[in-house]
Amino acid sequence: MAVDTSPRSTTWTYVEGEWLTGNPPLIGPTSHAMWLASTVFDGARWFDGIAPDLDLHCQRVNRSAISLGLKPVKTAEEIEALAWDGLKKFDGKTPIYIKPMYWGEHGSAGSVVTVDGESTRFALCLFEAPLGNNAPNSLTVSPYRRPSPETAMTDAKAGSLYPNSGRAIAEAKSRGFDNALMRDMNGNVAETASSNVFMVKDGIVSTPIANRTFLAGITRARVIGLLRKAGFEVREVTLSVEDFMNADEIFTTGNYSKVVGINRLDGRDFQQGPVTRKAFELYMDWAFGRSESDS
Repeated sequence: MAVDTSPRSTTWTYVEGEWLTGNPPLIGPTSHAMWLASTVFDGARWFDGIAPDLDLHCQRVNRSAISLGLKPVKTAEEIEALAWDGLKKFDGKTPIYIKPMYWGEHGSAGSVVTVDGESTRFALCLFEAPLGNNAPNSLTVSPYRRPSPETAMTDAKAGSLYPNSGRAIAEAKSRGFDNALMRDMNGNVAETASSNVFMVKDGIVSTPIANRTFLAGITRARVIGLLRKAGFEVREVTLSVEDFMNADEIFTTGNYSKVVGINRLDGRDFQQGPVTRKAFELYMDWAFGRSESDS
């Protein structure tokens, strides 16, 4: 039986000058992206009439493209304008995931493995995706590691990085956890399999220092800035699993769900404490313009 390729929620995609509904066939078996993974993307969110940091996400997808050897064919401003145009196609009730993408169509002359940057293609996909209820998640230390810049395209939000995250999440779920706490090749905590991670100890907030083994996210930077502005000490430092096990609070940040508390790390239970709640409140107040902008 053929696999149903229709999207699982209302979806519109801009490609080559037009908006198409559903899941349009954009690559084929000879496309470089199909068999050699020359893809990058980014993800922003629209909800309740706002799209926090949409401009920064549009800028980052172009940086990711360059890092992978692709050639951006849209400016960040053009991508942002297209996103706002596409949002008009939805009913305005359900949150939307905004996903600009670049991929390579051909390999370079003399080496099919290397992408031909001149063959770069662009699409902007928007689809309905509820934000979730920010319920606390559980974590387990993953047996899998984040790659280093010498072994993978860690400076790009590249599709090729995500199977490693996927297997970490699958392994964690097989043991009854929601997500995985991942370490770098030196054994230090990097992030979870799908988001940046923070810990709180004695009122001090710490997060793994950006060492190029993970993407230091846009929401991560926003939360760091908001917490510091609110008077919290926030440190970007090298952290061990033991540091997290001894923490008072743990929370994650990411574009998909913004700020989420952690209620369990392996055998240790955690409460969703005051700093986690404050981080979420600060982010939402900033997003809806209820506080002075932190730029």
